[in-house]
Amino acid sequence: MSGSQDAGRELRVAVAGTGAFGRNHLRVYRELAAAGVKLVAAIEPDAARAAEAAEHYGIAVFASVEAALAADLHLDAASVAVPTIHHHAVASQLLQAGVDCLVEKPLAAKLAEADDLLMLAERHGRILQPGHLERFNPAVLATEPAVKRPMFFEAHRLSVFTPRALDVDVVLDLMIHDLDIVLTFARSPVREVRAVGLPILSPKVDIANVRVEFESGCVANFTASRVSTERVRKLRYFDQRQYVSLDYARRDVLVIRVAEDFNLEQAMASGAAGGFTDGLPGLSFTKLTVTPGEPLRLELMAFLAAVRSRLQPRVTSRQGREALALALEIQRKMEAHAAGAGLGDFFSGV
Repeated sequence: MSGSQDAGRELRVAVAGTGAFGRNHLRVYRELAAAGVKLVAAIEPDAARAAEAAEHYGIAVFASVEAALAADLHLDAASVAVPTIHHHAVASQLLQAGVDCLVEKPLAAKLAEADDLLMLAERHGRILQPGHLERFNPAVLATEPAVKRPMFFEAHRLSVFTPRALDVDVVLDLMIHDLDIVLTFARSPVREVRAVGLPILSPKVDIANVRVEFESGCVANFTASRVSTERVRKLRYFDQRQYVSLDYARRDVLVIRVAEDFNLEQAMASGAAGGFTDGLPGLSFTKLTVTPGEPLRLELMAFLAAVRSRLQPRVTSRQGREALALALEIQRKMEAHAAGAGLGDFFSGV
């Protein structure tokens, strides 16, 4: 459990949880073997999943964190991909044992749990990175340097229903990705939150619409659904003299810029009667250069770079805590809206 700063030393890693997310972490860590990463173990209480991971990866699989730590694996780092309600219990044990942790989003189920993880990471000198995967989407990486002073965001994240991640509602399951990115881009404290959400197929909120106003005057609208008939993952925002449309799934970014000397009357008189979509003099349409890459691979490489350097990761534990705090405030606003609108029958009928 050394967390050595030796950049050339092999890092010994493990994955806690071998469900859908955990299996991808196992795969990528194995693929990083040539980069000095050794996948040595997994932690999985489910016997069938444990046997599958052991056979496929040829590694030791333990039923609990305690058992893995007792085996003295000399772990440097671990991914925590267990259900959200267990994030704190698993990550806290690893941090106290001197293991750097990447914890899948959200960082914890409760704010007090997140605060405890931050405290443990600081006390034990550990790296704690929340798994906000979309921050490593190539389209987001290409967009972030171009952000100026955004004043309006529109985020849509729609997914078809699956039985995955039903231990949390759609805000902690899906919307939190966009909450984290907008908080990062807006760079301003939250002033006000309004929210409505409804359970459709599960006992928890499956579809939600949220409006967040920031101290800067920026406003963001979020829509998230896990009961859609289509898959949509888009973020659009208006910045200083530019409109940016980011497609997470296609991993591309369209930027429409308005020249400082733009004059609508002169532009229309110049013969561009077709309107905005046909182009007007003074408007430029460009696609940002997006460097291809698998977001999870980029995320884990950034995490392991922080493990080696002992520097803050690209996505900090504080940012994970802020995204969680906003998500929990949205949950409170949804509950208040449901109570005020007399929507008890929606929530009791599932």
